[in-house]
Amino acid sequence: MKDKSPKKKIRTSLSVVSTISEFFEIHKSTIKEGLIALLICAIGDLIAGIILGKMTFFLETFPGLLVIIPGAIGMRGNIFSSFASRLSTNLHIGIISPKFELSEELNHNIFSSFVLTLVLSLFLGIVAKLMCLILHYPSMSLIDFILICVIAGIISNLIMLPITMVVSFKSFQNGWDPDNITSPIIAAFGDLFTLPAIILSIFILNALNVNWIFKDSVLFIILVVVVVTFVYCYNLSYETKTILKQSTPVLLLCSFLGCSAGGILNSAVETLLTNPSLLTLLPLFSGESGSLISILGARLSSGLHSGLVEPTRKPEGNTVHNFIICWILSIIVFPFIGILAEASSVLFKTAGVGFDKIVEISTSSGLILVTVMVFLVYYVSISSYNRNLDPDNIVIPISTSITDSISSLILISMSLIILGVLI
Repeated sequence: MKDKSPKKKIRTSLSVVSTISEFFEIHKSTIKEGLIALLICAIGDLIAGIILGKMTFFLETFPGLLVIIPGAIGMRGNIFSSFASRLSTNLHIGIISPKFELSEELNHNIFSSFVLTLVLSLFLGIVAKLMCLILHYPSMSLIDFILICVIAGIISNLIMLPITMVVSFKSFQNGWDPDNITSPIIAAFGDLFTLPAIILSIFILNALNVNWIFKDSVLFIILVVVVVTFVYCYNLSYETKTILKQSTPVLLLCSFLGCSAGGILNSAVETLLTNPSLLTLLPLFSGESGSLISILGARLSSGLHSGLVEPTRKPEGNTVHNFIICWILSIIVFPFIGILAEASSVLFKTAGVGFDKIVEISTSSGLILVTVMVFLVYYVSISSYNRNLDPDNIVIPISTSITDSISSLILISMSLIILGVLI
């Protein structure tokens, strides 16, 4: 018996090594593509974080603005990641040609995404004001909230629609899986352009403030355009009706969750304003977390459509492999973005919390978040699929919005604990 035990241990050890080696051999392209996309995403998120770190003047001058920011960033990611996910699925199953050609299917997806942006921007402004009233935060007027959100939404939309299409089609044409590429890159562009769009919308708002009649007229025109375009798009085709019918309730919920995340951030605004490196980390952490979960959601969605993922109660097979890929990417990405955030503080000579603390905050928060979210995303995916709802319209918006809310709560909590504020 003594002779066999060491041999058994050796065989078991070799089996584990073989399994790990085989896993990386099978999924190395997925891990490589995902990591490249996340690193590109990190660059966009870092720029967004630096911009946010420099927005202390706007955050102090326009009370309640911080409540908008997570919802606005999340909305851009939700709408255009879902758009990209639909394009990815249609490219995989041949409904849309991989050659970049306008078609009825593509046109309807473009118009639906534009209409959703208008509707969600309007709703975001209303919810942000209500959130401030309920939580007794100082805030600007309801009209200002709505105009900032809608104007910023239109500006971002004009940029994000062509970027989403180019990234989706080019990645597919080059032999990359759009599920691994599009969501992180599009989320990065969304994060990158949302904050400048909000700043630009504030300048436009200041120009409108010269005459209150003109300002109210602009608001009235916006309300009419939102209603008319939504009704027209809803009745345009079965495809647009399906997208609006399935996406609108989900995205409304997501906007509410985004404002909730903003409320969480606003409650810790003093800590954030005195530690700009944490402000820089916020878009990085939220963006990378959302991108990781978007990759998982897109892969599960395509897997359900193609039959590679079985909608069973217990995750198994290809689903578990996707979970492991998420954890592997997390172990690499979250320490890296912590270093980026603190390095930017050193570079721009702003207050930092130290490399050791910020890496600890980012890594611990990230691993907690991903562990919770992989299971939530899976069950949202199979639940929507089993109810004959398209996961492309459901999974990414819900999962990324929940991720935004939970990520803000986890990051702020871990920051306060590690920095000793709660001790």
